[in-house]
Amino acid sequence: MRRLWTPAWIARHVAMVVLTVGFLGLGWWQVSRAAAGNTLSWGYAVEWPIFAGFVVYVWWREVKLARRRGAEAEAPSPDPTVEPTPTADAGARPAVRRPVRVSRARADGDAVEDTDLAAYNHYLSWLNANPGARPGDYPG
Repeated sequence: MRRLWTPAWIARHVAMVVLTVGFLGLGWWQVSRAAAGNTLSWGYAVEWPIFAGFVVYVWWREVKLARRRGAEAEAPSPDPTVEPTPTADAGARPAVRRPVRVSRARADGDAVEDTDLAAYNHYLSWLNANPGARPGDYPG
């Protein structure tokens, strides 16, 4: 709970309250305009409370996420010598794992130069050396 009282979170709480009250106030203003005869304002009178509800929904989701992350950070880490056995439940989410980088270098170690890439790099260096030139002026 202490994590939700940092300066960044206090700003988020204040922003949520200000936006919600502002959007509900704008909705009430549209209701008063609609009651005065402006029929288009009925649509806006419905929209503004929906916007306020969306702000509250996003705020609540972020609070739940922060609390979950805080609980995971405070949880004791499992014993590194014992690996947990994975269980495959029918409704379980798949584990998200870290991506693996694969080297794309050739196995024999000889790097083959790409002629198209070399020509394009030469073209870019020519453009850089001639800032006033147009692409059609390229001699290559």
